[in-house]
Amino acid sequence: MADRTLSKEVLNIPVSVFAHGEGLPLPIRQTPGSAGMDLCAALLTGEEIKLPPGGFLAVPCGFAMALPEGYEAQVRPRSGLAFKHGVTVLNAPGTIDADYRGEVKVILINHGALPFCIARGDRIAQMVIAEVTAAALTVTAKLDDTSRGGGGFGSTGTGS
Repeated sequence: MADRTLSKEVLNIPVSVFAHGEGLPLPIRQTPGSAGMDLCAALLTGEEIKLPPGGFLAVPCGFAMALPEGYEAQVRPRSGLAFKHGVTVLNAPGTIDADYRGEVKVILINHGALPFCIARGDRIAQMVIAEVTAAALTVTAKLDDTSRGGGGFGSTGTGS
């Protein structure tokens, strides 16, 4: 059987940890095949936030980072929180740009029927580091034709 491990060089990203983030684990991939790194809530010890149904707020993660130019960090929901509690990232995926140096925060929303409690160290989202393609839009008189054409949502499938 072929070895399917990726032999890519690891991208090292400098981080600065704030006082309220000290002692929390830095984001790290939990398995070699994981794309995302868990983000933890950097609340004060003993502090708890109750997110009511329909409520949303920015939860601090306790660190800032210096992404290299040409990269972004995407903040995505954790599937377990979404499935079990209806809690997700409001602006999914949230984008952290390479030139941002402020604290990483996660905007959570509770779509569930019950309040959701967040405590220090809870894993609240995941972060994926991705390359960004530099692009420029150019006005043209006519676009090339495709088999889909101007078909909208659901136009590529069959049935309803």
